[in-house]
Amino acid sequence: MRVTVDVKGEETHEIDLEAVSAGSPNDGAGTGGSTPTYQELLGEIDLSPHEVSVLVDGRPVPEDQPVESDHVTVLRLIKGGSEPLIDRNR
Repeated sequence: MRVTVDVKGEETHEIDLEAVSAGSPNDGAGTGGSTPTYQELLGEIDLSPHEVSVLVDGRPVPEDQPVESDHVTVLRLIKGGSEPLIDRNR
């Protein structure tokens, strides 16, 4: 199955789940050939579940659940850095 991952305000990715599951190690972190999780899907686009929320049909899904949708939306919770603080009292 191919999954469209729409990172809001950024790129849209097309990911082949069969390729993700074939590359998943069977060490407890991966699913080892079964349906990949949303966390593994995020790993394919170099995002951490700690910095995003994954939505399916507008509702958040747990990252440890198997991917069951062909379209997911990813919202970044953290993006980039900020300008250094300027001491305006100088």
